[in-house]
Amino acid sequence: MATQSPFSLVEGFLQNFNLPIAPPAWAVEETHRRTVLLLNHVLMQEPQAMERLARQKGRVVLAQWRMFTFKLLVTPAGLFDVAAAEVQADLTLEVTEESPFAIAQALMQGAKPAVRIEGDVQLAADVNWLADHVRWDIEEDLARIMGDAPAHTLAQTARTFAQALQQFVGGRAAAARSGGDGPAA
Repeated sequence: MATQSPFSLVEGFLQNFNLPIAPPAWAVEETHRRTVLLLNHVLMQEPQAMERLARQKGRVVLAQWRMFTFKLLVTPAGLFDVAAAEVQADLTLEVTEESPFAIAQALMQGAKPAVRIEGDVQLAADVNWLADHVRWDIEEDLARIMGDAPAHTLAQTARTFAQALQQFVGGRAAAARSGGDGPAA
């Protein structure tokens, strides 16, 4: 007997319960600004990434999923800024997977979610390079706040948890493909 994920019940409920959940404009704007700050923090640790982006200065990337959209403007410094809503995008990246759980599962398995790409080819190549090569060293940032040893312990615990979750998700996906009950205990 195949075991169904507990998330499928929640996901089915949310899909059948179509409420137009739209956060207030100020919350969306603040979330965009905070996301840009985080992206720029990560980019500033990778000079090669900033060099690649600087070549694309003035270009606009539109990222969207469902009703959520986010426009980023590439600055001359090779960083991002929030683009004005009326600015035309040079590159559109649309996540085509509707299910947030399926996206999370793909990310936990180390895969990228399915994306429809439309627009400037060179800008798309540079954005893809960023996605493949730029990583946030959260352990280093935590070490600045709490010291090396506690940051290392916390990061190691998080990695162990992520690996266990990845194995669980991978085992469930393999069992679903083969029609089994899931990983053996």
